[in-house]
This record gives sequence, C-alpha cells and structure tokens, in this order.
Amino acid sequence: MGENIEKKSVLLIIGGGIAAYKSLELIRLLAKQGIRTRAILTRAAKEFVTPLSVASLTGEKVYDDLFSLTDEAEMGHIQLSRSADLLVVAPATADLMAKMATGQATDLATTALLATDKPVLIAPAMNVRMWQHPATQRNLTTLKDDGVMTIGPDEGDMACGEYGPGRMAEPEAICGAVLDFFQKNAEKPLKGRKMLVTAGPTHEPIDPVRYIANRSSGKQGYAIAAALADLGADVVLVSGPTRLETPRGVTLKSIESAKDMLAACEAALPVDGAIFAAAVADWRVETESDQKIKKRDGQLPHLCLAENPDILATVSTLGKNRPTLVVGFAAETQAIIENGKAKLAKKGCDWILANDVGIGTGTFGGDENQIILLTDKLVEEWPKQSKEAVARTVAARIATYFQGDDV
Repeated sequence: MGENIEKKSVLLIIGGGIAAYKSLELIRLLAKQGIRTRAILTRAAKEFVTPLSVASLTGEKVYDDLFSLTDEAEMGHIQLSRSADLLVVAPATADLMAKMATGQATDLATTALLATDKPVLIAPAMNVRMWQHPATQRNLTTLKDDGVMTIGPDEGDMACGEYGPGRMAEPEAICGAVLDFFQKNAEKPLKGRKMLVTAGPTHEPIDPVRYIANRSSGKQGYAIAAALADLGADVVLVSGPTRLETPRGVTLKSIESAKDMLAACEAALPVDGAIFAAAVADWRVETESDQKIKKRDGQLPHLCLAENPDILATVSTLGKNRPTLVVGFAAETQAIIENGKAKLAKKGCDWILANDVGIGTGTFGGDENQIILLTDKLVEEWPKQSKEAVARTVAARIATYFQGDDV
C-alpha cells in the first residue's frame, strides 16, 4: 500500500491580507487529519499573524527570510519548496498572484513558489474590485494554465465594507480541498472493489409514536465507510436513523427497521466485502399497532416480541452471492473475547471486531473505541483510539486482505 494521508505534508504560504488569521485554523484542521505543515510568512503577513502563533500550531520553525544563512544551511529555499507534497497559498493576495503569474522571486515566498516542482493550491482573498480587475483575472487565467489549483474566493461582506466575491474560502473548505487532492493522487488499494457497510441502530416500531431501539450513534460504521471510500472502494452505507452526515464518496441507503436493513443489504449484493457495524435490534414487536397505544390506569400493555432476521448470519451463509470477506461486530459487556469467538463460530463470518459497550466505557455514542480483532487464526487487541483511527486501521487491514495477505 502507498503512503496514507497521515504521512503527507503541506508548505503553507501565508500572504498579507486580513484573511491571514484564518490560516491558523487551517493549520489546526490539517493537523487533525495527520498532515504536517511548515509555513512561510510574507513580510505583510506578519502584520496580521505572528511567527510565534504559527510555530506553536505547526510545531515547526516558521520561515520568512530569504537571506538567512542559518536557514540556507539547514534547509535552503530549493529544498524547502520541494520537501512538501503540496504548496498551499492562503491567503493568496492580488500581489502574490501577480508575482506568481509573472515568475517573480522577490522574497522567500515567491522564490519557493518559483522553485517548486510540487503542485500548488491557492485560496485568493482580496477586495471585490481587485478580484474583478482585468489584470487579476488575466493572472488567474495564467496560473490555471500553469496548473495551479484554486479554491474560492467566496462571496460575502468584506472587511473594507463592500460586498461581493473576494472573501477567502473558509479553512474547512481549504482543508477539504487538500484532502481531496491527496486522496485523488494517493494509491487506491481498494479501487474497483465494492464494499457494503451497515451502521447505526434500528428502530422497531411498537405503534406510530413508539419504538424499540438502542444507544448506537452510528459513528463507527460511518467512519469505516469513509475510510474505505478514501482507499478507493465503491461503498454502499446502509444506515439506521442517525444525525450524521453522509461521508464523501459514499452511497447512503437510509432504513428504519431490521427487516428494512436486510432488504437493503440484499439489494446491494454482490459486493467484495461487507462490514456489519450496525447495532441491529434483536427483537421487534410481533404485531405493530396502527394506532397509538393509550395508557390505561393500572393496566400495562402486553407486547409479544418476535426475533428479528440475523443479517450477519444471513449474508455469511449465502451461496454464490456471499461476499469474499464478511466482518461482524460483537458489542459485548462481559467476556468480550469468549463471546466474540462464539459469535464468530455461530455466524459463519470471517472476522469479528469485538468491543466493550458496557456502562462507563463511552463506546455507544462516544468518539473512541477499543477493538479486539478475532479470526479463526488470531486474537489481536488494538489500543483504545478514536473511531476514525479504528476505521482507518480496519480499512487498511481489509486492503491488505484483498492484496492477498491473510490476516
């Protein structure tokens, strides 16, 4: 497998505009994605953000002086411009764009941009009239012809009091563009593979206003779907009711009940791999009332329960439509490994990802998870980590499996 996003690095060139303060949030967002950032400040940028504030967020020395002998000895401007995987200019002022378009090298920022052999992404930011000026638009056309990527500017109120296009794109959008670039250019070990993921709870209706459910948030399943899509897989996500956004590049099929989930999973087949992260309700009310069950003093309603379809076992024991790899989850509150092994044997799946969802663990609804990977050959305990980190590990192991390496 090729390098993942966590090993990527960005050289951020901060231009001298009021939007420079947004670069600090951009650095934070990139760091959350595991992307290393070095920064160059133009002389004008230091009027808006300080080298100390930038350095405290990047954890790296901030560069600003083209003629610093120390910097030249440690990392010359040529090496600095080529040591990153991507150069990002944010904000890209009208002056910086003009210098880039005409090939000027008057300071460290423009010298690095001229000397680089790496891709460049700019986030323009300037007064609306400056943005609309023919000279700026000519420079923009030149830069695009040279292969420079752009994001924004957005339309809105300006610091100068005017309104129109010229606001720098928000840090979240710039971070998203950086991630999209890396993902599009990264090795995609699951490209051409179709994956099915289930997530969230199911709601089993009692009457029009009540239902049986559980505490699952869907976060782990959604994160796994996103991680598989990042590795190039064509992902169908069958999800019970959640408040989560659909991950980029993922096809969402929303359902309510366990019966609905099974039908949606069967409709998605055939797939190469299926990961059943949903917390499906084991039981449903045998006969759903079509009217609200009224409360009667001293009388409790009698609910007859029926067993829901076992989606994991059903898919695991299919004939020719069985996925090559079937992964189930075992949400347990005691004897995690023993119960997980029993589920592996009973369901007929290939892997079980067992986890402790007992009171106090914070797994259901929380942002962290601790997984024990169980197969017929191994028991592998993973450290407690974010659900996104768990998802990336799961996706990487699945990619390894499909590359022919047994787990």
